[in-house]
Amino acid sequence: MQVTDGASAARVLAGLMVSDAPRPEYADAFQPFAPLIGSWDLDVAWYDDDGNVSRQTKGEWHFAWALDGRAVADIWITPSRAARATDGDGEWGLSIRIHDPELNAFRSTWLGPKAAFVMPFIAHADGDSITLSAQAANTRWAFTNITETSFDWRNEDETDDGRVLLRQTFVARRQE
Repeated sequence: MQVTDGASAARVLAGLMVSDAPRPEYADAFQPFAPLIGSWDLDVAWYDDDGNVSRQTKGEWHFAWALDGRAVADIWITPSRAARATDGDGEWGLSIRIHDPELNAFRSTWLGPKAAFVMPFIAHADGDSITLSAQAANTRWAFTNITETSFDWRNEDETDDGRVLLRQTFVARRQE
């Protein structure tokens, strides 16, 4: 198949990237992420060093099975596409998550193209929570209270003196 234009290339890439379901041999491992598959509306808040909300906007987050059902991919957008007219240009972040059976955990990499930022994480699931710990920084991301219709997410940094600073939260509701 020869692809000669951007639109055709995008359709080919999208078709290859997204899968209908996890591969059967990955279904059990990826069970913690299964409730997240779909599209979500977000209430997004950023926090200053004193723990006060410094900014708020709307966002969106989209999860799908990916890479022949061997991964979970997501794209979060903040501000949401609808809110950009009033809240300005923000970030489109992409994560790819794969299961590592030797670690009994997930390897996850987040890419933030606006700031050319790449952050690898190791993720562990426990009940209705998934915690991702950055490998190269004192950053932790956590999905909590995961249900079929909602979840919470937070971004925390640990300082050199051991304090945990809340940096960002998302309150997610499944899109209708």
